[in-house]
Amino acid sequence: MRPTVGQAIALRGMLADHCSLYNGALQERRDAYRHASKTSVTYGQQSAQLKDIRAFDPERQGRWSFSSQQATLRRLDKAFAAFFRRAKAGGEAGLSPVFGA
Repeated sequence: MRPTVGQAIALRGMLADHCSLYNGALQERRDAYRHASKTSVTYGQQSAQLKDIRAFDPERQGRWSFSSQQATLRRLDKAFAAFFRRAKAGGEAGLSPVFGA
């Protein structure tokens, strides 16, 4: 891939905004789980919040496609499912890297 300067800037912005969305959703899930009620937050609940998130932050979150943001939330959901699957099996329960390292 050989993006133009403008495309590279847009891609960096998109990555930063999707990372922000992912980290915010991760924090919401961690806070809910740490609560005394051990509440869980689902992909469906977080996806339903996207409309409000996009309206609240049109300069960042509102400029990217809804489906790409849903894909980011699905990636988080898959990471959580794998985490709990490993924890239940008695394996190492740490979250695996999503984008690889």
